Amino acid sequence: MQLRGRAALVTGAARRVGRAIALRLAAAGCDVAVHYATSRAGAERTADECAALGVRAVAVRADLAEAEACAALARDVLARFGRLDVLVNNASIFEPMTLEELDVARWERTLRVNLTAPLLLAHAAAGALRAARGRVVNLCDVAVERPWAGHLGYIVSKGALDTLTRALAVAFAPEVNVCGVAPGVAAWPDHYDDEKRRGLTNRIPLRRAGTPEEVAAAVHFLLESGDYITGAILPVDGGRRLV
Repeated sequence: MQLRGRAALVTGAARRVGRAIALRLAAAGCDVAVHYATSRAGAERTADECAALGVRAVAVRADLAEAEACAALARDVLARFGRLDVLVNNASIFEPMTLEELDVARWERTLRVNLTAPLLLAHAAAGALRAARGRVVNLCDVAVERPWAGHLGYIVSKGALDTLTRALAVAFAPEVNVCGVAPGVAAWPDHYDDEKRRGLTNRIPLRRAGTPEEVAAAVHFLLESGDYITGAILPVDGGRRLV
């Protein structure tokens, strides 16, 4: 699928990986809706940078923990662009949560943002995506293969997102391809200190962290070159899942 002249919604695109994805799609000629929840200034900067590449770009706000907000977000993007060809579900909540410190409200909000929102957005955009013979890419995580006990809500939601990706690939076939990209370390969490970063890097076979731009390149590949790929989850982890 050629991206030039298409329209995409990228959730959580104000910074980090989402920002890199939005800029990569804009550079390929795709109009971009830059979703944010609280980072308005960052989203507006990302949208401005996308627009400087010669495409239409807007910053759009929605609380993805709310079902109606997901439906309204899809309607808003369709109203602005008149089409929606690409949905990239990147937004997520990444917070520490152990069994001993389980907080039901935080657990439920994490699952709503990380798992339910991608489903609701795909549902709300289904007509437009089918008409465009479009693409859905979900941002997963290779960590689900070796779950972290310290981030229960996040890891469970991402494991379920793997399954949702495959289920949507079947549900949308043959009109829409649905895939996942599963980064390893691509953008360090703000609360990771240098020692923790070095320790994690030393466990990666390629001995370095990835970059948001490398994740964005994988998303771009699936969108433009993945005509015969659906239901697949592409790891971008420097081999971290292997050890």
